[in-house]
Amino acid sequence: MRWSPGNRGDIEDMRGRSGGAAVPLGIGGFLVLLVLSWATGTNLFSLLGTDSQSPSQTTGTSGQVVSSPAEERMVDFVGAVAKDAQDMWAEKLGPRYERTQIRMFRDAIQSACGYAESATGPFYCPGDRKVYLDLGFFNDLSQRFGAPGDFAQAYVITHELGHHVQSLLGLSQRAASDRRSGANSASVALELQADCFAGVWGHEASRSGRFKAGQVELDPGDVDEALRAAAAIGDDRLQKMTTGRVMPDRFTHGSSAQRVEWFRRGMESGDPRACGAPGASTTH
Repeated sequence: MRWSPGNRGDIEDMRGRSGGAAVPLGIGGFLVLLVLSWATGTNLFSLLGTDSQSPSQTTGTSGQVVSSPAEERMVDFVGAVAKDAQDMWAEKLGPRYERTQIRMFRDAIQSACGYAESATGPFYCPGDRKVYLDLGFFNDLSQRFGAPGDFAQAYVITHELGHHVQSLLGLSQRAASDRRSGANSASVALELQADCFAGVWGHEASRSGRFKAGQVELDPGDVDEALRAAAAIGDDRLQKMTTGRVMPDRFTHGSSAQRVEWFRRGMESGDPRACGAPGASTTH
């Protein structure tokens, strides 16, 4: 991907005001707690900290986490993608779009949706309409889930921004009345739609000449990174990694094949309406 640093207007940096005691947690324990959290509906990660700290962080003599140049570059990357994606949504939705911010934190943070830790992964909180992100997740995405690359990271960011679009269009609120769980639930449909919205941004970013205009532009091979990321975090794959079997009634985000399919749908069309979003017609 080609992008320019310096666009941090869509970031709320909470790294210096968040944190918590960490308890070492290997990949086996991480995935077991992840599945148990899904199965019980309880965030078991709230009972302990994790060691999913970004490898670009260092610890000073005072015990405080100090940012490195590599981490600051990653913050710039998140800012560039967030600005580019939100500029696109502002163009497509017109005055209906309200910009949000990505709250970057370390280890743990209190949100309007409750206490959250880095191990829970990036999330969108409808209570305050903010995206929450600990950069350590990108290390997990690459090393634990086998989905490296900058566009894989951009896919995660734009997926969460897709949830913001759903909130603005009233789609999240409508789905909340559906009490079903598992593969056929409205909540899974929302996650797949957010994948599709991430693909809509990918379609825009794939246009040549954007980098010269100061926008984010994809390089050849970037799309494959996003497809690998979508497949890597499908419910069926994660369940197989932990239990050896697939439990569709415990799905929360959709299967690997579904996530790939819906991202590709947005990527190929570039139209939010292809994602099943009524009222999301473009303004141009």
